[in-house]
Amino acid sequence: MTQAIHPDGSDTAATWRRAGHARSWLLASPATLWLIALTLVPLALVLLASFWKTSLMGLSNEWTTESWERVLGARIYFELLFKTFRIAIATTLITLLLSYPMALLLANQRGARKALLIFVLFLPFWVGYVVRTFAWLPILGRGGVINQSLMALGLISEPLDWLLYNEFAVHLGLVYIYLLFMILPIYLSIERIDRALVEAAYDLYARPVAMLRHVLLPLSWPGILSGCVMVFLLTFGAYVTPALLGGIKGTTFATVIATQFTTDRNWSLGSTLAFTMVVVVIAALMFAGRFIGLQAVFLQGKK
Repeated sequence: MTQAIHPDGSDTAATWRRAGHARSWLLASPATLWLIALTLVPLALVLLASFWKTSLMGLSNEWTTESWERVLGARIYFELLFKTFRIAIATTLITLLLSYPMALLLANQRGARKALLIFVLFLPFWVGYVVRTFAWLPILGRGGVINQSLMALGLISEPLDWLLYNEFAVHLGLVYIYLLFMILPIYLSIERIDRALVEAAYDLYARPVAMLRHVLLPLSWPGILSGCVMVFLLTFGAYVTPALLGGIKGTTFATVIATQFTTDRNWSLGSTLAFTMVVVVIAALMFAGRFIGLQAVFLQGKK
């Protein structure tokens, strides 16, 4: 089979391929410009601000490495970063353990019952994030619902202090806030599984544990990864829930960053900490992607 040749000797197929690539770049240019304007440019400004000197008016364009020397030379920031990373990992794992059975139950429902369950699942998220976080204060506090109920039943003689303003409360609040972000991708991933594969496993007398291990988990793995990535990123950068429910013991890297921009007014140090957090998150995702196939999160719908 011969290829068509232009009068000038050029390959027609190659010309069409080049034209196709040009059209692809043209179609992708708005999204690319949007990404550059709203992601890369702000990140570059944060990095630039970390080298500026803090003044009474905010920032002055006097170059200094004082903030970086303070962050890299103080052990407390590394300890706080590790603590935040530990809280994010623990919250992600707890959320995953709670979400998978709920997603599996939801995927096995049909008709009006499924619609009702989805409605109930989304109902708390019609209320604002801060309001839902505040709701835990009258539940976990010394005079809250839990302490009052336990005292009324005679199970305790005085209110429990460990329910609030510690890491336990932070984990509880974060799991509650971000549970939906884990359930939805897992549910959608399970929904795409061919029912014939499940029926075939049952026909081969597969036990429930074997079904979960060899059929459901491998086929829903992209949804699991997607949910874990979203919950980890959201938890790692959360500061409202740790600040409200954790108190001093629940201080995280994000709450320290927020304090620098609000209370302490040290924008240079806040920018340094913020850029450090971004670098750590990107490095963690790149490292994890080498072992758990993180590309499946972004390519699961690509044939």
